[in-house]
Amino acid sequence: MTSISPKVLRVNAGTFPLKPEERRILAAVNAEIIQVEQAEECVCLGQIDAVMIASAYLKTDVIKKLAKCRIISRMGTGCDKVDVEQATAQGIIVANVPDALTAEVADHTMALLLSAARKLKFYEKSMRSGHRPFDTDNIRRLSTQTLGIIGFGLIGRAVAVRAVAFGLRILVCDPGVTAEQAAELGVIIVNKDIILAGSDYLCLLCPLLPVTRGMLAMPEFRKMKSDAVLINTGRGELVNEKDLVEALKTRVIAYAGLDVFGEINVFGPEGFSCDHPLFGLENVQLTPHVAANSREALDEIHARSAQAVADIFSGKLPQHIVNPAVVNKGV
Repeated sequence: MTSISPKVLRVNAGTFPLKPEERRILAAVNAEIIQVEQAEECVCLGQIDAVMIASAYLKTDVIKKLAKCRIISRMGTGCDKVDVEQATAQGIIVANVPDALTAEVADHTMALLLSAARKLKFYEKSMRSGHRPFDTDNIRRLSTQTLGIIGFGLIGRAVAVRAVAFGLRILVCDPGVTAEQAAELGVIIVNKDIILAGSDYLCLLCPLLPVTRGMLAMPEFRKMKSDAVLINTGRGELVNEKDLVEALKTRVIAYAGLDVFGEINVFGPEGFSCDHPLFGLENVQLTPHVAANSREALDEIHARSAQAVADIFSGKLPQHIVNPAVVNKGV
């Protein structure tokens, strides 16, 4: 056991409370845990040795105050809410858990797709109104349909494996995918225009980067089929939500299944407003950013994020480092 007592700032302690295993791992390095919901609430940022963060932002001005910090451990996959560039400049390692939530997000993506394909939202409403619709010829056999996947990382590949079982033809748009990977999973590599025009179901599973922010707006929606379905379990900011509302309202596209949002903060501890225009549309299914959730997944990310912090104070490197330049430069 280490003799030092590192101060660990545990952000999102209200919305994502500490778990027993997380406490046990941090106790092994004598960590003093400071619990806050937002990093800005901490009055001793200059004394913090490590940060663990789930869904909140860790912005430039906060990171600049982390004069002693050695690691920012992201309790999840994406690091778009953390200023990684500033952390790197200060020699702070940013770690994440990129592979803990793959199955959950892939399952949820397929759930939204299947719900849209089988018109579950519409038919539940019909059932509750005591009416059985007989015009069901708008349901298509999945094996005659095409799924487009934008972003073919761990989650994209997991969705493809699931979609193959349903007989879907799969198009993939990702500059990093190789011909060997495509052949192995039986998918077809295409460019953005082809995947927009050719997909009956389009899934967004790419990271939020400057080049992907707002990648789907009205010009892109107009390239899609009028009966196409958009599924977004990636990041809300990948889509121009104002244009998406208009595209759904005017039936430029038929339907959307959304678990992530750019303009709705579902992580507010007091809840969130339901006045966004998306709530007024019938042809969209909304879930509150729960695609990554399961008891097992949450237990794993809490433990592994804590372990990344413990590794640093035990003289080791975390398993997954987002900014390896910090280590490569020997900072």
